[in-house]
Amino acid sequence: MAKKKVVVGFIDHPDRFLEVGEKARKLGFKKLNAIMPFAVHGFEKALGIKKSWIPKAAKTMLVIGAGLGFLLQAWTSAADWPINVGGKPLVSWPAFIPIVFESGVLLAGITTFLALMHIGRFYPYKDPNVIRERLTDDQFALLIPLEENGGQDKITEFFKENDIDDTEIVEI
Repeated sequence: MAKKKVVVGFIDHPDRFLEVGEKARKLGFKKLNAIMPFAVHGFEKALGIKKSWIPKAAKTMLVIGAGLGFLLQAWTSAADWPINVGGKPLVSWPAFIPIVFESGVLLAGITTFLALMHIGRFYPYKDPNVIRERLTDDQFALLIPLEENGGQDKITEFFKENDIDDTEIVEI
Protein backbone atom coordinates (compact mmCIF):
# COMPACT_ATOMS: atom_id res chain seq x y z
CA MET A 1 0.00 0.00 0.00
CA ALA A 2 1.37 3.39 -0.98
CA LYS A 3 2.13 5.77 1.83
CA LYS A 4 0.37 9.13 2.00
CA LYS A 5 1.66 12.37 3.45
CA VAL A 6 -0.52 13.88 6.14
CA VAL A 7 -0.30 16.91 8.37
CA VAL A 8 -0.79 15.88 11.98
CA GLY A 9 -2.03 18.32 14.59
CA PHE A 10 -1.44 17.22 18.17
CA ILE A 11 -4.11 18.13 20.72
CA ASP A 12 -4.08 17.47 24.45
CA HIS A 13 -7.77 17.56 25.42
CA PRO A 14 -10.60 15.40 23.97
CA ASP A 15 -13.17 18.23 23.87
CA ARG A 16 -10.72 20.46 22.02
CA PHE A 17 -9.98 17.55 19.66
CA LEU A 18 -13.70 17.22 18.80
CA GLU A 19 -14.05 20.97 18.34
CA VAL A 20 -11.08 21.25 15.95
CA GLY A 21 -12.14 18.11 14.07
CA GLU A 22 -15.63 19.49 13.51
CA LYS A 23 -14.22 22.83 12.31
CA ALA A 24 -11.96 20.99 9.86
CA ARG A 25 -14.89 19.00 8.49
CA LYS A 26 -17.05 22.14 8.15
CA LEU A 27 -14.24 23.94 6.30
CA GLY A 28 -14.30 21.15 3.73
CA PHE A 29 -11.19 19.16 4.59
CA LYS A 30 -11.63 15.64 3.25
CA LYS A 31 -10.62 12.19 4.47
CA LEU A 32 -9.94 13.30 8.03
CA ASN A 33 -8.56 10.72 10.37
CA ALA A 34 -7.62 10.56 14.03
CA ILE A 35 -5.37 8.77 16.46
CA MET A 36 -6.73 8.63 19.99
CA PRO A 37 -5.48 7.02 23.21
CA PHE A 38 -9.08 6.11 24.07
CA ALA A 39 -12.46 6.30 22.35
CA VAL A 40 -14.13 9.71 22.41
CA HIS A 41 -17.90 9.75 22.05
CA GLY A 42 -18.97 11.57 18.89
CA PHE A 43 -15.65 11.66 17.04
CA GLU A 44 -17.14 9.90 13.97
CA LYS A 45 -19.75 12.62 13.60
CA ALA A 46 -17.27 15.43 14.29
CA LEU A 47 -14.81 14.17 11.67
CA GLY A 48 -17.43 12.95 9.19
CA ILE A 49 -16.22 9.35 9.28
CA LYS A 50 -18.63 6.86 7.73
CA LYS A 51 -19.90 3.80 9.56
CA SER A 52 -17.82 0.68 9.21
CA TRP A 53 -18.79 -2.20 6.92
CA ILE A 54 -17.83 -4.75 9.59
CA PRO A 55 -21.32 -5.06 11.21
CA LYS A 56 -22.89 -5.81 7.83
CA ALA A 57 -20.26 -8.47 7.10
CA ALA A 58 -20.74 -9.98 10.57
CA LYS A 59 -24.56 -10.10 10.17
CA THR A 60 -24.22 -11.72 6.76
CA MET A 61 -21.84 -14.35 8.09
CA LEU A 62 -24.13 -14.92 11.11
CA VAL A 63 -26.98 -15.87 8.78
CA ILE A 64 -24.71 -18.00 6.56
CA GLY A 65 -23.20 -19.73 9.61
CA ALA A 66 -26.64 -20.46 11.06
CA GLY A 67 -27.80 -21.86 7.73
CA LEU A 68 -24.72 -24.04 7.38
CA GLY A 69 -25.17 -25.29 10.96
CA PHE A 70 -28.77 -26.28 10.21
CA LEU A 71 -27.83 -27.96 6.93
CA LEU A 72 -25.05 -29.94 8.59
CA GLN A 73 -27.37 -31.24 11.30
CA ALA A 74 -30.17 -32.00 8.86
CA TRP A 75 -27.81 -33.87 6.58
CA THR A 76 -26.16 -35.88 9.37
CA SER A 77 -29.43 -36.84 11.07
CA ALA A 78 -31.57 -37.45 7.95
CA ALA A 79 -29.18 -38.54 5.18
CA ASP A 80 -25.78 -39.62 6.50
CA TRP A 81 -26.83 -41.53 9.61
CA PRO A 82 -30.63 -41.65 9.92
CA ILE A 83 -31.72 -42.94 13.31
CA ASN A 84 -35.34 -42.77 14.40
CA VAL A 85 -35.39 -41.74 18.06
CA GLY A 86 -38.74 -42.12 19.79
CA GLY A 87 -40.73 -41.75 16.58
CA LYS A 88 -39.61 -38.16 16.07
CA PRO A 89 -39.01 -36.83 12.55
CA LEU A 90 -35.45 -37.17 11.25
CA VAL A 91 -35.15 -33.41 10.80
CA SER A 92 -36.37 -32.31 14.21
CA TRP A 93 -35.58 -28.58 13.99
CA PRO A 94 -36.16 -27.56 17.65
CA ALA A 95 -33.26 -29.80 18.67
CA PHE A 96 -31.02 -28.05 16.14
CA ILE A 97 -31.43 -24.53 17.55
CA PRO A 98 -28.41 -24.47 19.92
CA ILE A 99 -26.01 -25.64 17.20
CA VAL A 100 -27.56 -23.26 14.64
CA PHE A 101 -27.02 -20.36 17.05
CA GLU A 102 -23.46 -21.39 17.93
CA SER A 103 -22.51 -21.88 14.27
CA GLY A 104 -23.78 -18.42 13.39
CA VAL A 105 -21.98 -16.76 16.31
CA LEU A 106 -18.75 -18.61 15.53
CA LEU A 107 -18.71 -17.54 11.88
CA ALA A 108 -19.69 -13.93 12.74
CA GLY A 109 -16.92 -13.77 15.35
CA ILE A 110 -14.26 -15.12 13.01
CA THR A 111 -15.40 -12.69 10.30
CA THR A 112 -15.23 -9.73 12.69
CA PHE A 113 -11.75 -10.71 13.87
CA LEU A 114 -10.37 -11.11 10.33
CA ALA A 115 -12.02 -7.88 9.14
CA LEU A 116 -10.51 -5.92 12.04
CA MET A 117 -7.08 -7.39 11.33
CA HIS A 118 -7.43 -6.39 7.66
CA ILE A 119 -8.73 -2.85 8.29
CA GLY A 120 -6.17 -2.16 11.01
CA ARG A 121 -3.42 -3.65 8.84
CA PHE A 122 -2.32 -5.86 11.72
CA TYR A 123 -0.25 -8.25 9.69
CA PRO A 124 2.45 -10.46 11.16
CA TYR A 125 5.97 -9.03 11.14
CA LYS A 126 4.72 -5.55 10.22
CA ASP A 127 6.73 -2.69 11.66
CA PRO A 128 4.30 -0.40 13.51
CA ASN A 129 4.37 3.23 12.43
CA VAL A 130 4.18 5.08 15.74
CA ILE A 131 4.13 8.83 15.19
CA ARG A 132 4.54 9.71 18.86
CA GLU A 133 4.57 7.67 22.03
CA ARG A 134 2.14 10.06 23.76
CA LEU A 135 -0.60 9.16 21.27
CA THR A 136 -1.03 5.88 23.12
CA ASP A 137 -1.14 7.64 26.48
CA ASP A 138 -2.79 11.07 26.71
CA GLN A 139 -2.57 12.96 23.41
CA PHE A 140 -4.87 13.16 20.38
CA ALA A 141 -3.90 13.63 16.76
CA LEU A 142 -5.98 14.99 13.90
CA LEU A 143 -4.66 13.79 10.53
CA ILE A 144 -5.40 15.79 7.38
CA PRO A 145 -4.08 14.33 4.09
CA LEU A 146 -2.03 16.72 1.96
CA GLU A 147 -3.11 15.64 -1.52
CA GLU A 148 -6.87 15.93 -1.07
CA ASN A 149 -6.85 19.19 0.89
CA GLY A 150 -4.94 21.84 -0.98
CA GLY A 151 -1.42 21.49 0.33
CA GLN A 152 0.65 22.04 3.43
CA ASP A 153 0.20 25.81 3.80
CA LYS A 154 -3.59 25.68 3.95
CA ILE A 155 -3.59 22.91 6.54
CA THR A 156 -0.89 24.36 8.81
CA GLU A 157 -2.66 27.73 8.67
CA PHE A 158 -5.87 26.02 9.79
CA PHE A 159 -4.07 24.49 12.76
CA LYS A 160 -2.47 27.82 13.70
CA GLU A 161 -5.86 29.58 13.55
CA ASN A 162 -7.09 27.03 16.07
CA ASP A 163 -4.11 27.54 18.43
CA ILE A 164 -2.45 24.24 17.56
CA ASP A 165 1.23 24.94 17.12
CA ASP A 166 2.36 21.36 17.53
CA THR A 167 2.10 20.00 13.97
CA GLU A 168 4.14 17.56 11.96
CA ILE A 169 4.16 16.14 8.42
CA VAL A 170 4.38 12.36 8.38
CA GLU A 171 3.95 9.51 5.90
CA ILE A 172 1.49 6.83 6.90
